[in-house]
Amino acid sequence: MQIKKSLIDNLQTFFGFDNFKGDQEAIINSILEKNDTFVIMPTGGGKSICYQLPALMSEGTALVISPLIALMKNQVDQLRAFGGRDSIAHFLNSSLNKSETAKVKDDVLSGETKLLYVAPESLTKQDNIDFLKLLKISFVAIDEAHCISEWGHDFRPEYRKIRQVINNIGENISLIALTATATPKVQYDIQKNLQMTNANLFKSSFNRPNLFYDVRPKRDVIKEIVKYIKGNAGKSGIVYCLSRKKVEEVSNALAINGIKSLPYHAGLEPKVRADTQDKFLMEDVDVIVATIAFGMGIDKPDVRYVIHHDIPKSMEGYYQETGRAGRDGGEGFCIAFYSEKDIDKLAKFMKDKPVSEREIGTQILKEVIDYSESAVCRRKQILHYFGENFNEVGCNNMCDNCRAKKEYFSAEEPLKIVLNFIKENADKFDDNYIINVLMGLETAQIQSYKHHQTKYFGSGKEQGLNLWKSVLRQALLDNFIVKDVDNFGLLRLSKSGEKFLESPYALRFILNREMETAQTDDDDTSQQGTGALDTQLLQMLKDLRKKIAKQKNLPPFVIFQDPSLEEMCTHYPINMDELKHISGVGNGKAIKFGAAFIELIKKYVEENDIDRPIDFVVKTTANKSALKVSIIQNIDRHISLEDIAASKGISYEDILKEVESIVGSGTKLNLNYFIDEVIDEDRQDEVFDYFKTAEVDSIDDALAELGSDDYNREEIQLMRIKFMSELGN
Repeated sequence: MQIKKSLIDNLQTFFGFDNFKGDQEAIINSILEKNDTFVIMPTGGGKSICYQLPALMSEGTALVISPLIALMKNQVDQLRAFGGRDSIAHFLNSSLNKSETAKVKDDVLSGETKLLYVAPESLTKQDNIDFLKLLKISFVAIDEAHCISEWGHDFRPEYRKIRQVINNIGENISLIALTATATPKVQYDIQKNLQMTNANLFKSSFNRPNLFYDVRPKRDVIKEIVKYIKGNAGKSGIVYCLSRKKVEEVSNALAINGIKSLPYHAGLEPKVRADTQDKFLMEDVDVIVATIAFGMGIDKPDVRYVIHHDIPKSMEGYYQETGRAGRDGGEGFCIAFYSEKDIDKLAKFMKDKPVSEREIGTQILKEVIDYSESAVCRRKQILHYFGENFNEVGCNNMCDNCRAKKEYFSAEEPLKIVLNFIKENADKFDDNYIINVLMGLETAQIQSYKHHQTKYFGSGKEQGLNLWKSVLRQALLDNFIVKDVDNFGLLRLSKSGEKFLESPYALRFILNREMETAQTDDDDTSQQGTGALDTQLLQMLKDLRKKIAKQKNLPPFVIFQDPSLEEMCTHYPINMDELKHISGVGNGKAIKFGAAFIELIKKYVEENDIDRPIDFVVKTTANKSALKVSIIQNIDRHISLEDIAASKGISYEDILKEVESIVGSGTKLNLNYFIDEVIDEDRQDEVFDYFKTAEVDSIDDALAELGSDDYNREEIQLMRIKFMSELGN
């Protein structure tokens, strides 16, 4: 009882908590008793206290091996705040200069430092090993221990040298290894590599009941993200992207849509990254758009949503990143956008890797695909991946699949076929191979095993690919079969599978959802929304356009073109800033013609009690704006349109479209230097006069009126651009 009281007293004194969570107390006792200890605990479970508190209570200095500088800094800052003095915790890594390193070593040698954080790369340097030999090490904590395993989502070769280095530092030093994500395979790798197979194991449930999991097809992804974030204004969130380029692009798109966001990736200066973290923690920004480099060890309990712009490379990565939401037990929404094209990109990344690494990567990626495409409870799939059985009833509709309407099928017969095939073929094949046989695909591998000559070949073609994917997935989740991850993901029967074959019974499986066709993530986010068109308002706007056109003696299309009016009828812009970002309405056109349209729309919205869509428009992103700016600058310098097109790597037809878009949005361009070279003055006047009286701006109509023998499409298009620029802008 004395130890328990002492622990609670220390917990209260150092951290201000009155009670331990879960296994924390038992873990701390294990460490204080100098036992090797292995902790598998989900993000938000309180892993840090498991080694911080015993370090503060023990004689000597605890060595904490941690993979990221950002993680170290965050934890050291917190410990200093709790402990009341800076010397209580330090980190030793490449971010320190010589004088700072000397100060750290002085504090540690004086006995003032209870926790010393070291990067695995720093740990292996000889001068650091010599220094650590001088210390009384209370124990060694290895955080993010999954980095040891090639089967982990963040493999770090330096982690595999940790045991050797510890042996060099001293004898009988106890270890505590901690991770938030460890499959049974990764768990075994960690214990074997660290030589702690007899360690006390503490494994908490991976279930995070407060998190809502949602996988969506990847269409209009920027618009979807902006819509979601604007609907959760003021809440903290993280958007993960796979590449630095995409991080910058998405962050910029959020910023120009009025969302307080910053990018975070390894390509930024360390000071910028540190400042970005601080701004997020201090709530100066609401959203961080990041690669997976962000978030490890960031103790922000109130992150309300984690969005994956790109599907992650592994289930471990997905679990750890989603785990940064709702760490305080409050709401946490986890939205991932899935596209087969993204999977193709990830597969291409692995092509140049060594064969063994590629095989492991392919298996890990396949788990992500199966998870994304399956209609089974998301929570059940996540927990099964980490070796935990879960009844989907316990999900409480906290995932998109549990909330969705399901399509069931009788699974008794197809399951028997799959299990018999595995049994007859001595566990030699994975699920892809089995499906290919059943679907009748005569691959070289199938021919070599002569399965094209068996009763199974093509027997499942009628039922379709989706059904067989569903059968294999759920047979695995319901433990009829087991996947041998050490052996290329080959499938074997479990005891439950053998029993089922002995005495089959009726059962139903859920048919996978067909993911809708996804567009690429380079979709033009400035296109009009998909809301229903308000035809009553559209007619009112057309009447107003006609009235203004008569007053200014201009054709109606010069004021605003039909697509712009139609977009106004789905998004209802009620101020100048909103109007400027309707497609085809730039700053100049909004200022010149916009006031009357805003006034009409605002009055209409109020009188008809219109509920305006939150996402009303997603403003164009920087890469497209940059192209337009560059075109304008080149035109100002009188560069020919052909040369501009060549320099930008686009066709002449595309450059005309871009120029027309710029002019259509209200920017005035002087193209006389170019037009004068290709169209003589009299013909220019004739086309110009035609457009003055035309009802519509159609090139086909102009050619029919002016004669296609006298003019070509390019000439009419150029003159239409000139006409719109001079009279409309």
